[in-house]
Amino acid sequence: MQLQMLLEAEDLQGAKAILVPVQPADIAEAIEGLPEAMQAIAFRLLSKDEAIEVYEYLDSSVQQALIEEFRRQEVLDIVDKMSPDDRARLFDELPATVVRRLLEQLTPTERQATAQLLGYEAGTAGRLMTPEYISLKENMTVAETLERIRSLAHATEIIYYLYITDAARHLSGILSLRDLVIANPDQKIGDIMTRDVVCVYTSDDQEEVARLIGRYDFLAVPVVDREKRLVGIVTVDDVIDIIEQETTEDIYKQGGLQSGGDNYFQTDLLTVARKRVVWLFVLLLTNTVTGTIIKAEEEILRQVVSLAAFIPLLTGTGGNVGSQSSTVVIRGLNTEELREMGPAQVVMREAIAGALLGVMLGTVATLWAFWLLNGDWSVSLAVGISLVAISVLASVAGSGLPFIFRAVGLDPALMSAPFITTAVDVLGVLIYFNLARLILKL
Repeated sequence: MQLQMLLEAEDLQGAKAILVPVQPADIAEAIEGLPEAMQAIAFRLLSKDEAIEVYEYLDSSVQQALIEEFRRQEVLDIVDKMSPDDRARLFDELPATVVRRLLEQLTPTERQATAQLLGYEAGTAGRLMTPEYISLKENMTVAETLERIRSLAHATEIIYYLYITDAARHLSGILSLRDLVIANPDQKIGDIMTRDVVCVYTSDDQEEVARLIGRYDFLAVPVVDREKRLVGIVTVDDVIDIIEQETTEDIYKQGGLQSGGDNYFQTDLLTVARKRVVWLFVLLLTNTVTGTIIKAEEEILRQVVSLAAFIPLLTGTGGNVGSQSSTVVIRGLNTEELREMGPAQVVMREAIAGALLGVMLGTVATLWAFWLLNGDWSVSLAVGISLVAISVLASVAGSGLPFIFRAVGLDPALMSAPFITTAVDVLGVLIYFNLARLILKL
């Protein structure tokens, strides 16, 4: 990296020169890629205004490291100028003692804005929103509104949407900047605003907010309290962060790992092992049960040893089929794609898909086993028919369990994987041996 080479050569002017024309997000990424000892040096090369912008894009771990490196006044200058929502997210990551100290020394306005956001529950629209928006009154003219925007634009996060409130701050309408610009200067805001406003409540889950903005292609959505008073807005840039965060969390859960919101690759190995071992113990127990079943079938295995060779194929394929079904169903639940389909319809659809997959895979497995066993049709058919049955079982388990877990208040993404493995391994092995007995007449 050119920046690192210049810093290692102590060419600070050269390093500063290559940072000047770069976007804040790219500067933040470059600083994050530096060795920890160089991050503070590179950050100090930025002007005060650049530093404030870049700091908001940095990973929380780098933000914390820089806070420890800077003198108190440097920290306060940066933190005080951050947008309230970004500041609240930073404070979520800092120790409580540091947060208290920083809050005490913020300007009264910024302290009040930050305390308001921190007062809402984590993961809600209230915690995610920013109180920096432009509000208007219905009796204002277009010309007066434009003048108000000019005076407040520097202090608000977004000006593309303008919000109209009554005397009690109740949200009564919304106006786009486009509609405002093309309107007659003497027109009243009340005549051109849209009264049918889509909004969210402070207690709404942040994932629901992200889904709403994505559905309507909004740049921002207003946030109201229980009395429908406007208290803030959630902007699309914050939603993108939430989508990435929620997607990462779901992926971790489907792998049987609870991230707790931490960066996995920056977490110490002991914590990583502790988080991963829980479901591995569940799977270990499952394999013990499967092993017990196989041991109980020693008699048939002694008579037809070749049956043992296909157990990993059957359980592995069943696990993969079940994982595919659970993945599409969990994704459909999260995106509400399944809201028009009932659980029974979804499970039936996946069962038919599992049967089709089973027939295709079973046919190939039967022919392969026939070739491998030099023409033994009995064992080959046992393998093929078992694979069909296991594929249907896995599809039903993979599509049905997420609905069951959600109905009882458990997280489908976290719970489905180990239980699908349990069902497929245990029941799949039982199906295989019973079919083999039937076909081989043992």
